[in-house]
Amino acid sequence: MTAQSKALGVHLLTATGAVFAMLAMLEAIQKDWAMMFVWLIVAFAVDGIDGPLARHYDVKENAPQFDGVLLDLIIDYLTYVFIPAYALYASGLMDGWPGWVAIIVITFGSAMYFADTRMKTNDNSFSGFPGCWNMVVLVLFALTPPKHVCLLLVTILTVTMFVPIKFIHPVRTDRWRAVSLPMALVWTVFAGFAAWENFVPAPLVFFGLMITSIYLLIAGAAQQVLYGADG
Repeated sequence: MTAQSKALGVHLLTATGAVFAMLAMLEAIQKDWAMMFVWLIVAFAVDGIDGPLARHYDVKENAPQFDGVLLDLIIDYLTYVFIPAYALYASGLMDGWPGWVAIIVITFGSAMYFADTRMKTNDNSFSGFPGCWNMVVLVLFALTPPKHVCLLLVTILTVTMFVPIKFIHPVRTDRWRAVSLPMALVWTVFAGFAAWENFVPAPLVFFGLMITSIYLLIAGAAQQVLYGADG
């Protein structure tokens, strides 16, 4: 295979995320939340591997006719934001006026965040919460907290999109990557089990999901405290 065909193959792999998004949306319409999250987790896994492949095969040089960054952002908005927001409301976990508020702030705030040219820091972390609502909503499905707790969490995370708090990228943030990358992989496994068990997870899955979620949520802020904003 030529370098050009390998680079094109990476773009095609990224584009499969749109297919997985459609499959997830079809399951959401049927209110099969477990299968919806299974497809979102598959899309999440693809999103985790296509970036390193894109850099390895230098897609900007070898397949410049396609904008991989734009393609990735389009699919991320569907799988990270739009479908999880719909699930949060349609499932009844957040319906009524709290649900309306949640889906409006999630979709509007995330659209602005994804277009923000300042979203990445010098160490390849994210500046502000990176709109990973797929992860947040999955945890909410597993915990089923009261609506006011969900609304408080959604509000706080939406605000943190636009404040200079770091959130790590498990693959691209060098610092603590030896811990962060396995944590992200383990989170994916626990998330898959939680969905497979119809969000009545066994204690091991429940606590594993909580521990990995908390680490991924606070690791960037912890680095900021320990090493400074530019560290």
